[in-house]
Amino acid sequence: MIILVCVVALMFTACAPTPELRNDDFLHDTSYIDSDPCGPPCWRGITPGETNWNDALTIVEDDPTLDNLETRSSDESDIVGAIWSEEGGEGCCQMYTEDGRTVDILILQTAPEATLGQAIEALGEPEYAVAEALSGDQGVFTLFYPEQRTLLYVFVAGEDGALSESSEVIGFGYVSLARMELLTLTNDLHAWEGYASYGDYMDSEFEVTPSVTLTPVPESE
Repeated sequence: MIILVCVVALMFTACAPTPELRNDDFLHDTSYIDSDPCGPPCWRGITPGETNWNDALTIVEDDPTLDNLETRSSDESDIVGAIWSEEGGEGCCQMYTEDGRTVDILILQTAPEATLGQAIEALGEPEYAVAEALSGDQGVFTLFYPEQRTLLYVFVAGEDGALSESSEVIGFGYVSLARMELLTLTNDLHAWEGYASYGDYMDSEFEVTPSVTLTPVPESE
């Protein structure tokens, strides 16, 4: 999935397009709409930019509806990643900390239980949109809500698809304030123009272009 879905997955395996983006075995969760038990940018008591990493792991471990928690760390940095699934489901959920102390990113792939129309009714209209086609009939829009520090992932039928009220939401993500600012400074983005086709968005010029370029930090000699 575009923008962030591979960030933690890269720590576990090569990041490849999901064979089926609309997957009933992913997380069953619409808390980004109904705020139960908490709403954006909080998920089950975890808020990127605020929640301690170890506390977040405990929340996942103690949740009887979640399973298969794995963590990976790097010997060369403080970065730690975690991935887990819903009980009886497929790997759906990812979490990442850059400093080993505070959650930075939380990405959740969900079963297609809610529509874009329902999400916009709850969250309002997004500020930015960008799309990626993963196969001939599968694509995903990433919708940006900077004030809510929220990313919404919406299915479209590849490059021939279009957004509508009935488009299926297949995931959501919450990020820290610093991470959201970085995303909007380092990515090509389209201003939200309402329900439109993949081509209407991606065949036009980006309204937002990177104003900051990330460069590798040279290793100390």
